[in-house]
Amino acid sequence: MNSMKATFAILILIAGLLSACGSQAVDTPTSASQPTEEVAPATEAPTTAPTASETSIPTVESPVASEPAVAGTGVSFATDILPILESRCINCHGGDRTEEGLTLKTHADIMAGSENGAVIAPGDAANSLLAELVSEQKMPKRGPKLTPPQVQIIVDWIIQGALNN
Repeated sequence: MNSMKATFAILILIAGLLSACGSQAVDTPTSASQPTEEVAPATEAPTTAPTASETSIPTVESPVASEPAVAGTGVSFATDILPILESRCINCHGGDRTEEGLTLKTHADIMAGSENGAVIAPGDAANSLLAELVSEQKMPKRGPKLTPPQVQIIVDWIIQGALNN
């Protein structure tokens, strides 16, 4: 009798697993900020052809671009830049240490530069030492390097004037 109950329980478990594996997940937006797109049924022809910008992923040709990657969007020091600096740079430039006399804890600290001079030329990422060092993966020296999107955010912020916003 126990063997029959165990076999029955195993069959129910297997059936449950198979039905779960065969179901398809529904992709739903996770936040209200994500735009939703209406998709025409397969039987209708699209009314307009997609443009090149809608069908391709933008790329940055040079690590230190001369224009922001996304025109019209502002990069915020407080919400975009500071979290990157706190996660990757503060150990050597703001905690107990301040290598090269450069502190990256506040906007004023960054704009003050290092013992070697300015590290940011507002509006000019190509002549900003900070952009150059993170783009060339020379900084941070220890720990994980910045990701390409993080580097681009810093470059965009500098191009937009390195504002304290």
